[in-house]
Amino acid sequence: MPTSRTARPAPPTVWPARGRHTGTDAADVVLGTLKRHKDGQVLDDFLELPGAEAPGEDGADGTGGHRVFEARWRVDGTVTVRARLELAPASGGGQDWLLIAEAEQHWDQAWPSPATMFWPDAPDTAWDHDATTGLRLRDINPLPDDDKDARRLLRDAGRSAWGVHVVVHEAHTTDERGRVPLARHLPPGLRHRVVEHRAAPQQLRVVNWALRALDVEVPRGGAVVLPGDPPPAGYDDRDFSVRAVFLDGSEPAELVAAVTAYAALDRPLPEDADRALTALREQWRLLTLEEELARERRLVAMYAEALEAMTKSRDLYREAAEAANEALAALREADGAGGGPKPVSLPAPASPLQQLTRTLDRFRVRGPRSAPAAETGREDDGR
Repeated sequence: MPTSRTARPAPPTVWPARGRHTGTDAADVVLGTLKRHKDGQVLDDFLELPGAEAPGEDGADGTGGHRVFEARWRVDGTVTVRARLELAPASGGGQDWLLIAEAEQHWDQAWPSPATMFWPDAPDTAWDHDATTGLRLRDINPLPDDDKDARRLLRDAGRSAWGVHVVVHEAHTTDERGRVPLARHLPPGLRHRVVEHRAAPQQLRVVNWALRALDVEVPRGGAVVLPGDPPPAGYDDRDFSVRAVFLDGSEPAELVAAVTAYAALDRPLPEDADRALTALREQWRLLTLEEELARERRLVAMYAEALEAMTKSRDLYREAAEAANEALAALREADGAGGGPKPVSLPAPASPLQQLTRTLDRFRVRGPRSAPAAETGREDDGR
């Protein structure tokens, strides 16, 4: 099993997903879906962020083809969900998408999938491809007939930090009843995060040879949930392998339970997901009227605190200057007019307006956090 690297654990309120749109009209599809959902009151509101740029992406238009969308909706009537979708050109064509959603309480997989808020929930669409393997998210993906290609695909799936990869072995050639994708039996919150790999009856040895590096194997006629890289804490292949999957059209209850249990484990956030979650929390622009008012109140309080700190600093500086000048005057009187030092005058204290301007400039650079009054005073004393 791969060694787990240090990574930020995924908060239980977060729903992360990543995929690929194989066409060229991804942004238009997203905008059309968002507008329909807002008109239908499925969404509270949405916003496309202006001038968004992807890290490391440089396109001819200066944006690298990168687009960012925000959306807000409610589940269970009262729980607010905020989500951010990023689009960026994929190296092999099409556009990669990264979606991070966060709810006000622990995420429930029975809630609607955030993917369907941005993408059309139709069976034949171009957006539901896994970004790592290029395979479909809501369909059955037979392993390649070539052994080398099959092993390479499984290695890529095993190294994936995104999604849930499941390998199912067919004990015998299935009919139409056995061609039902696993996604149809999963709760809505998992349907767009699971990649189902199907191994033909004669491919069991090839599959298990490829999975030896992960210390897992597929039982004959059964299935296994791959650990991913890094694997989640508490992963044990015995808990996430199913000895028999009946491909007769009935619900594979044991496999559904294994996938659901795996998704509930504390899995580390991939690096890009960590960055996107930080952007969702710190750069959120789709504010309600109440949130706008709360932000303005915080700004007013911040400026009032800055003004108070500046006033205290000015008073301390003035008192120090007056005391120094009095000391110099006393020194001149003591030394007499002939041999005493030349008069020295200290610079006049800066005006309150100048002090306020400097203080507010520091807030603009450092963000909405003011320094304690005592520290501000010491800085002004040194000028």
